Order: sequence, then structure tokens, then C-alpha cells
Amino acid sequence: MSGSVALQPEPAPIVACTISRDVQNFDLLIEDMEAELGETWGDLALEDAITFFGQPDADALEFVAIAMDDEDEGNLALVADIIKHATDKSIKVIVIAEEVSPIALHQLLKMGAEEFVPYPLPEGALHDAIERLRAPEPEPTQPEVPEGMETTLKATGDREGVVLPVHGMAGGTGSTTLAVNLAWELATIEKDNPPRVCLLDLDLQFGSISTFLDLPRREAVYEMLSDTEMLDHESFMQAMLTFNDRMQVLTAPADMLPLDLVSADDIDRVINFARTNFDYVVIDMPSTVVQWTETVLQHAHVYFATLELDMRSAQNTLRMIRALKSEELPFSKLRYVLNRAPKFTDLTGKARVKRLAESLDITIELQLPDGGKPIVQAGDHGVPLAETATKNPLRKEIQKLAASVHELNKSAAIAAQ
Repeated sequence: MSGSVALQPEPAPIVACTISRDVQNFDLLIEDMEAELGETWGDLALEDAITFFGQPDADALEFVAIAMDDEDEGNLALVADIIKHATDKSIKVIVIAEEVSPIALHQLLKMGAEEFVPYPLPEGALHDAIERLRAPEPEPTQPEVPEGMETTLKATGDREGVVLPVHGMAGGTGSTTLAVNLAWELATIEKDNPPRVCLLDLDLQFGSISTFLDLPRREAVYEMLSDTEMLDHESFMQAMLTFNDRMQVLTAPADMLPLDLVSADDIDRVINFARTNFDYVVIDMPSTVVQWTETVLQHAHVYFATLELDMRSAQNTLRMIRALKSEELPFSKLRYVLNRAPKFTDLTGKARVKRLAESLDITIELQLPDGGKPIVQAGDHGVPLAETATKNPLRKEIQKLAASVHELNKSAAIAAQ
């Protein structure tokens, strides 16, 4: 008998664990874990997980699956601590979440969780997540930043830059075209002593400045925005790309992200770093008003609002003005820019512009002409208008605007001395 006992096979080591408040709330997860791992998995309560990681049995763990629902958001700090201890022991983490807020999920992924699977589990989702965790590390890829686009400009931290956001009152009103070309005109306005200019694309979902300037979208931008509390001057500069050795650009992230990914404090830090390292900070804003729009408005010296001679622009502009007034925000900073303005000889069009301004009780200070096909072609080729359509009437107007902004800034600097 003693010999037969000695020949009994050793039980298979536990290679995975579920961690939850009560795993019985996740019956589909139990079924999928049994289908994938048989008897080589176990279950831990949230409060026992960290203690288990310190035991020898934890050395065989490949991964843990943390199952949580909206009731667990109150234990977010504990869950984050579990993820930290797991990653410190090189144990990979899958988060199984039911009705958990995007902000909470983002925090957990930022702490080191590698996979997220919604609950109820889609068919094959857990299997696919485990396969990705077990996949070998990919071969090294080419550098994220192409040669010549690395930012070599050093942080100074000694400036007080002029902040110039551009906000489209409706889609297609030329806000990105204005932002890109205004930034480039400012960057090239002086040959001997050009100002330091950065262009920030804060349209986190559909930002297209990278397309307008043929620049790659970088993972470093997402990483920076995800943890601005750790941001310093050097890391801020390294998150940007150089365009033609004259202008620094912070592109939108590579993936479409929720607009509430960043808070007002995050945007405040980013703009402060930009202002202290550049003379001009041009910002391409999302057309949607978000919680941090007020932050940008407070920083802005002039807040350009682009619109067209149509009803949608008029109605959206009226909504914007009402919203700012109701919150007692500095709506007087808005400078209205009419895109595709009527030509000088179009008297009917001029009368419509006057009626638009009177009905909204605003002053349209800048009227940009329709630049025609060269505008689309410049965007498609990834270059500013100054490079491909020097004599285009739209380019000339933006050039005049840049000169006016620069002269006003220089005069203000002299007066302050």
C-alpha cells in the first residue's frame, strides 16, 4: 500500500487564479476557466490575493483573472494594489468587468493589467485573451519616431507663451486648417530669430493634425496623457515631434479615446508645460465642449471660433455663447472667424454676413476666403499652405493674422519691460 501511495502522480500546479468578491457572481467565468484550464486553476477572495502572492504556490501562476462589477469600484485601491503585486511577480493580469466605468478600467490598465474582457463573456473572449498573454514577445520593430522627426529642442522653462486655441463651431469650418497654418506661419515669421512654436492636437478622437503634417501618431502621447502627474519638462518635450525643424507638434493619440480620458487638471498641466517652453501655443480643439474646455479658455489669450455662413454654425455659435455666459466664463476671449467668406464683389453675401453678426450680437473680426482645391491637396500631401500654395488667398490671410499676432505680442513684451 505504501508503495502505491508513493506512485500517485503529483497534482498539477495551479497556473491561474480568479480573484473576486464572490466568484459565484461570475458563473460564465467559472465555466470558461474550467474549459480552458481544467483543474489547474483556483479562486481567491480580493482580501486574500496579496497574501497568496507571497507564498511558494504563487510562483507557478501564469496569470490571474480579476472579476469585478460596479459594486467593486469602492475597492478600486485594493484591486489596483493586487495588480501591482501581481505585475511585480511577473504574473499577468486579465480584468473581467461588468458595468465598470471607463475611468476605473483605464486606471486599472494603467496600473499594469494587460487584458480587459467584458462580462458577460463573449464566446471565445477569455480563450483569445489567454492566447495573447501566452504569445511570445514580438520581434523588435522599427523606431516609433522616424529619423529627423525627433524633438531636439531643449526645455527652457523660462517662457510665458501666448495660447491660441482654435475651436470649430461646426464640422468642416476649417478649424484644423487654421490651427496648422497659423502655427506654421508663426514658426517661420522671422528667419534670424524665429519664435518657439508648438501645436497641440487635443481632439483625442478625430484629431487630424498628424495627417495634415504627415506625422506618425505615437503611443508616447497616450502614455503622457494617462499620467500627467509624473510629467516633467523633458518628458513633455519628448512626447512631441519636430516638423521641418521649425515647429514642435503633439499629435492626437493613435487610438480613438474617450474625451473624458483626461481631466481639467491634466490639460492644465500640459498647457502649463507648453507655455513655459514656447512663445506660441496653438491648440486644435475638439468641436465638442468637454469638462476641460473651460481650462483651455482660461489659459487662452485669444480663442478663435471658426464658423461658416450657414444655419448650423449660427445655431451652434449661439449655444456656445449662452453656455459660456451661463457659467460666467470669459466669452469675450472668443474671436469669430468666418471661413469661406463671400468675395468682395458679392454684395448679397456681405449683407448676409452683417445680418449673421447682428443676429448673434457678435463681431466677425476675421473673414477667410475659400482657398479652393489647393487647401484639400495641401492637407492630403501633409504640408502647410506656405509650402504648396504660397499665393493662395487663404494662405495670405492666415499669414496676415500671424503677423498681427506676432507684432501685438512683441509690443506687449516691450511694454512690460
